[in-house]
Amino acid sequence: MSKSFDMELFLAGVLTGSHATRQRHLRQAKLIQTEIAKRWQRETPWAWQRKHVAWFLEHRMSQRSEAARYYYLLTIRLLARRLETSWIFNL
Repeated sequence: MSKSFDMELFLAGVLTGSHATRQRHLRQAKLIQTEIAKRWQRETPWAWQRKHVAWFLEHRMSQRSEAARYYYLLTIRLLARRLETSWIFNL
C-alpha cells in the first residue's frame, strides 16, 4: 500500500509569501501534478522531466489568459527550485 504524494510537504521549504499566495501555489502544483500523472503516468515531481512540464504549459495552458499562464509559470519555478533543476521556459 503506497501513500499519495504530499505536494504541500514537498513545497514546504520553498513556499513563501502570504497565506493566499501559498495556497494558490499548492493548488496549481496539485493541478500540474494531476495533469502530468494522467498523461505521462509520472506521479511525483521527482519523476518529471522538462518535457512533461513543457507539455503542460503548451497544451493545458494554451487557452488560459496571459495572467494565468504567468502564475502557473511562477509555480513551476518553485517546483524547479525545489527539485534543484534549471528548467527555463518562455511564455
